[in-house]
Amino acid sequence: MLTLKSGTLYEETIRKSRFVARSASVSSQAESLEFYEQVADPQATHNCWAWRIKYQVRSSDDGEPSGTAGRPMLNVIERRQLENVMVVVTRYFGGIKLGVGGLVRAYSGTTAKCLDRADVIRLYPQAEYVVTAAFEWSSSVHALLQQFEAEKLEENYDQEGLVLKIRCREIDYPALAKKLRNTSHGQVKLFKC
Repeated sequence: MLTLKSGTLYEETIRKSRFVARSASVSSQAESLEFYEQVADPQATHNCWAWRIKYQVRSSDDGEPSGTAGRPMLNVIERRQLENVMVVVTRYFGGIKLGVGGLVRAYSGTTAKCLDRADVIRLYPQAEYVVTAAFEWSSSVHALLQQFEAEKLEENYDQEGLVLKIRCREIDYPALAKKLRNTSHGQVKLFKC
């Protein structure tokens, strides 16, 4: 799964209309609304947008003829197989009508050029796990978790030792479990929440 490392900005004038495209990585509908409110210009003629979040999609033509803005923008996002991404294209009308084909090309083109400027990164599905270890293994556990870039969500101690709740990439689970087991001679346990 691919997403954006950071947001980008691209601006272009097409037949006297100014198109300003902004992209961002968003992980929820609430984040998409927040991004839209930050970048949409109420003085502009149109603020069209498209997003794909967790395999759900939405788009808006914001007053442009149906299917000429939001859907073409969404097509660009989907063709690039991007996830958790939103693009807003703001249009300032310049007095010349572009027609249906011209609008589709303008919105999809500015979206594509905006995304061309973005750093794309690969996202891996993650899951939460619990690690239990006797006190003597806590430094080894912490070192291995750091090596695998696991995120510590909770850390507690009980009479048995260390209890950690972590989040890590699902593809790392087998290797992490094996290293924890081998390092501790089977005394450290890792299991899915």
